Amino acid sequence: MAGSIYGTIFQIATWGESHGKGIGVVIDGCPAGLSLCERDIQQYLDRRKPGQNKYTTKRAEGDAVEILSGIFEGRTTGTPISLIVYNEDQRSKDYGNIASCYRPGHADYTFHEKYGFRDYRGGGRSSGRETIGRVAAGAVAAKLLKEMGIQITAYTKSIGPVEVPFSEYCYSDINENVLYMPNNDYAQKASDYLNSCMKSLDSAGGIVECIVKNMPVGIGETVFEKLDANLAKAVMSIGAVKGFEIGDGFAASRSNGSENNDSFCSKGNTIRKISNHSGGVLGGMSDGSDIILRAAFKPTPSIARTQNTVNTDGADTELIIHGRHDPVIVPRAVVVVEAMTALTVADMMLLNMGARLDRIKDFYERP
Repeated sequence: MAGSIYGTIFQIATWGESHGKGIGVVIDGCPAGLSLCERDIQQYLDRRKPGQNKYTTKRAEGDAVEILSGIFEGRTTGTPISLIVYNEDQRSKDYGNIASCYRPGHADYTFHEKYGFRDYRGGGRSSGRETIGRVAAGAVAAKLLKEMGIQITAYTKSIGPVEVPFSEYCYSDINENVLYMPNNDYAQKASDYLNSCMKSLDSAGGIVECIVKNMPVGIGETVFEKLDANLAKAVMSIGAVKGFEIGDGFAASRSNGSENNDSFCSKGNTIRKISNHSGGVLGGMSDGSDIILRAAFKPTPSIARTQNTVNTDGADTELIIHGRHDPVIVPRAVVVVEAMTALTVADMMLLNMGARLDRIKDFYERP
């Protein structure tokens, strides 16, 4: 299978299946000398693991990470970092009724047509459990970025029709509710909505927003390797993401140039923007403002209602999906968006080091 490798310098390769022995990732290109231990990675994995509340699958996985290589005496060595999380609570029998038919909203049909067969146990590589490798690697990238003063924060902006207005953001609330929303009152409204979805054997979607703070100016390229384009690819590679926007996004199409342009001003010896409609990116490069991006997640396709489908022989049939599934994947996907953003930014920071001759000469200048 192609397509399991991401990045150019800070590069990752994820591996494993939902119901296999484990899930993992190999990170290549992480600089030597970064302080790193399993606890640094575990705190990220704990944010996406199942069984945390009634809005997540009841699959009982500890998702404990092990570092297999690339660390010596608590620091990265510059060699490949290999990470593994063992699967502990597979119930493959729950998927027996979908072995010969295709689940609506899933990759069953396309996967089977592409490869001629498929691992129907939880979706195999198409399962949301594949994101464990991304999150583990993203934790390493985030720690590398922290060394450079760059901070990434993601949260749930909306679930179904319940959306937190920017004017009512309270970032300290994000970790105080199980939905990771920046307002506890709206989190309660979203919980009420989810409860009604669950009663009707249905699911919900939503939007994850992510902010990157303290980005230097000029990260990214002007044509095919634009910062925003690479962020879009990274975020759109997450299963269930059906839309991406940066800054004002689609709202910019409804505004005028006089409204959408971000005016510049001088503060001391620094050039700043008065507004941030661009979302921190101009011409494919960071402009020094906060990078603000959003990912739209579709409703969880695994629902307990009777659905129409076809079997592998092409005959019409009906399907009721059994097993343990999230009624909404947005809260667990918050850290996945954060991880993919961190991986992209870290890679492009390293790529930028060769952009200017004067800085290359400064780096290699002999004392």
